[in-house]
Amino acid sequence: MIQKMLASALFAGVVAGLLAALLQFAFVQKPLLLAEEYESGALVHFQGVAPADGSHDAATAEADQAGQDATAQDAAAHDADSHEHAGEEAAPSSLKRNALTGLFLILVYTAYAALLVAGFGLALVYGRRIGAREGLLWGIAGFAAFQLAPALGLAPELPGMLAAEAGARQVWWVGTALATATGLGLLAYGRGPLVVALALALLAAPHLIGAPTLEGFAGVAPPELAAIFAARVLGVGLVVWAVLGWTAGALWSKETATA
Repeated sequence: MIQKMLASALFAGVVAGLLAALLQFAFVQKPLLLAEEYESGALVHFQGVAPADGSHDAATAEADQAGQDATAQDAAAHDADSHEHAGEEAAPSSLKRNALTGLFLILVYTAYAALLVAGFGLALVYGRRIGAREGLLWGIAGFAAFQLAPALGLAPELPGMLAAEAGARQVWWVGTALATATGLGLLAYGRGPLVVALALALLAAPHLIGAPTLEGFAGVAPPELAAIFAARVLGVGLVVWAVLGWTAGALWSKETATA
């Protein structure tokens, strides 16, 4: 049984990780790299408030443009001496970064697949067989527990964004994931009004407590870019988790059918 669980988790994790890498490069990496330019100071976004008619004040716009031009000129002057070397090193550096990103995503989703398959095994102990359709639902539930619910308090962050102390955020994230997963499990397989009430309480508790946050908001990247990044991260997460659950469920049903 352990070998079957490991085989199902490994294959499903690799498939989901490769898909996550492709979607990351297609949708998430562009705003991420753009945010890094804002973080380094190579780009500076307009910090004023646009009028109701959508037009900028001429003087403010000119000053902002002048500031961006000056920043661009400084960056160009700073990089002039190393331009030739940068061209030679850009491709290997980018290739290495993409390769490490893909490897990291494969490892992460293999770990998530192991959790899903362990849950499938627990369900089998109680007489519930999980197939591809049930696995799809488990995958969506995993997305809700590990990405969507934590994002309600701790949105995906771009480089250069300020945040609360890392330890407090990690504790809240873990607590939210556990509470959400348990609550969804009780709603799906529990019976009776008390079980439903407990499930709803678990789902709501992390958000009633609240995630650790700063007193104010700050960051070097435009808020519009942060919104695009967060939306794409969650969209990609939903697709990958659905594929992960479906693949793991299909493999698990085949493995257990021969048992």
